[in-house]
Amino acid sequence: MSKTAHIIGAGVSGLAAAVRLSDAGYQVHVHEATQQAGGRCRSYFDAQTGLTIDNGNHLVLSGNSHVINYAKSIGTEAGLVGPARAQFAFADVKTGKHWQLDLGDGRIPTWLFDASRRVPDTSVGDYFALTPLIWAGNDKLVGDTIKCEGVLYDRLVQPLLLAALNVDPPEGSAGLAGAIVRETLLAGGQACRPLIARSGLSDVLVEPAIELLRKKGAGVHFGHELRGYTMAGERVSELKFGEGDVIALGADDVVVMAVPAWSAKNLLPGVKTPTEMRAIVNAHFNYVPPAGHAPLIGVVGGIVEWLFAFHNRLSITISNADRFVNVPREEFAQQIWDEICKVSNIKAPLPAWQIVRERRATFAATPAQNALRAGTRTEFKNLFLAGDWTDTGLPATIEGSIRSGDRAADMALGKA
Repeated sequence: MSKTAHIIGAGVSGLAAAVRLSDAGYQVHVHEATQQAGGRCRSYFDAQTGLTIDNGNHLVLSGNSHVINYAKSIGTEAGLVGPARAQFAFADVKTGKHWQLDLGDGRIPTWLFDASRRVPDTSVGDYFALTPLIWAGNDKLVGDTIKCEGVLYDRLVQPLLLAALNVDPPEGSAGLAGAIVRETLLAGGQACRPLIARSGLSDVLVEPAIELLRKKGAGVHFGHELRGYTMAGERVSELKFGEGDVIALGADDVVVMAVPAWSAKNLLPGVKTPTEMRAIVNAHFNYVPPAGHAPLIGVVGGIVEWLFAFHNRLSITISNADRFVNVPREEFAQQIWDEICKVSNIKAPLPAWQIVRERRATFAATPAQNALRAGTRTEFKNLFLAGDWTDTGLPATIEGSIRSGDRAADMALGKA
């Protein structure tokens, strides 16, 4: 008899686990409580702007091996597009200064020794001052590990770590920050090319996975919320869904629970989960970018942090955004648009816009919250956890999310 894998949750962590287990010969069933896949990594049509937008702007780097391998496995690697070299445009709202960080395309960070490729007004020594992060423990604060001041911090380190940790960097986990530095700046340009799903997150990371799973005979069930389960010894023996639907598990069947932290806590009362979440704000504007506009601009000194240019819209991201959750929408949209106009040299009235405020976007990547992340294994031999909130060794990123799904699948297969 074939082995069956039940994946609870159709976000990218669950889909990654589903694809991996399907490839290994399991009969896969994906159970999603809502009516759409993708979780916080999805696209949808927005009537206010008349555009298909992403619920969050997500940047992938060429060194994000789990994301890249997942995209390859579902045939969408070409949908992640970016420059041939690891080049990042930056702009300072207050001074009007623009510059480009050029990390090149090699494995060794030789760009450090070329002033024209570094952050302006920084020296090689400034970068070596970041080395304590590389071996810092997860119990250490970024603010106690490096100096959170100076030109390099303001123009690169703060924007990078803020986006990755979703907390004010000084209060963030130095261990998680070190993981980011090791996998980006220290890995050379070959690991740092910025990649964006230009046609939308769902088109690149979600819908092709659903289509592939269905072609391979998998079941994908929407509006199918797990409500509970039955235990038999050290295994889960039944899954209980809404409307009295009960599924009995065979001796070799496995379950991957890839749900948000608060859902996992409700379903598995004994599991550790982060308890403090932070918001992220994204805003989208129906405005065609000027010719030659950089696909991504890091913005310093203002409200906006990252500006994304798609073929038919301009979109921004603001991390650690609890302070903006209750700002009046019209006023906030105008403030953001004014900054975009400064950065992009645009003279135009506020176009059709949409603001998406994710109040519980990620866990707060502080040492205390990082210590609450659960591992992949549970007390049940056939139940495994996945999600960017689990202990992936990274902050809550797409790479961490897909890595967690891969790890859960590998453990279910006895490979880890």
